[in-house]
Amino acid sequence: MSTYTEDNRKVTTHRLIEMKQRGEKISMLTAYDYSMASIIDQAGMDVILVGDSASNVMVGNITTLPMTLDQMIYHGRSVMNAVKRALVVVDMPFGTVSGDPLRSLEAAIRVMKETGADALKIEGGEEVLPDIKKIIDAGIPVMGHLGLMPQSINKYGTYNVRAKDTSEAAKLIKDALLLEEVGCCGIVLEKIPAELTKQVTDQLSIPIIGIGAGAHADGQVLVMHDMLGINKDFSPKFLRRYADLYTVMIEAVQNYIKDVKSTDFPNEKESY
Repeated sequence: MSTYTEDNRKVTTHRLIEMKQRGEKISMLTAYDYSMASIIDQAGMDVILVGDSASNVMVGNITTLPMTLDQMIYHGRSVMNAVKRALVVVDMPFGTVSGDPLRSLEAAIRVMKETGADALKIEGGEEVLPDIKKIIDAGIPVMGHLGLMPQSINKYGTYNVRAKDTSEAAKLIKDALLLEEVGCCGIVLEKIPAELTKQVTDQLSIPIIGIGAGAHADGQVLVMHDMLGINKDFSPKFLRRYADLYTVMIEAVQNYIKDVKSTDFPNEKESY
């Protein structure tokens, strides 16, 4: 039996650090509802991210910005109802961590109390450090997020690779070190050069999770709808599709329609 299904102990932030120390890669995937979270957890996933990417794949918004705190709590609770093993991390949505530490803490406490999640993920570095420190000091684990930060897409104006120039790369390294110093349990690095990911991963003792950030990170995360091939409209270079559920589901629905139209369904055995 594969090692990733043999260990059924609950994954904790401490266990993620142990995995980094022994060189075991960390698997992370998004989920937003009970049924999918249950499948992903049973498959042996280490970390499940209740991402604000729900804005895109569950609601159909162009950006993650419209997601509200109430919506994130709804998705977080749905996932937590299913998960037994994985560490569950919930994204703090746009506007909830923005320079008012007490207000940020109130929002963080709501998410933790109303979802039962294990940790939160917060985008940003030095600019929101007081907020992150306030939350961590209250006993809430926080995973940072640097590089391409989708909540700042209106500032960037593009989803291109970040930190390619020297000054932005230096700031990212500085921010990563600050996040570790303030007590973050890990950091997601999104869409940055692979060599920069290696520098950060080597310098920090906390786990680094990459998405479009190369193979040197301590782990990888993808959006579940993307890697299962449910979403056909998103094909970045870093995405590997492990299934084509779009085609499978289209064919299944078309077969159902055909059987209903032809009166083949339900048949005698399927009737009471």
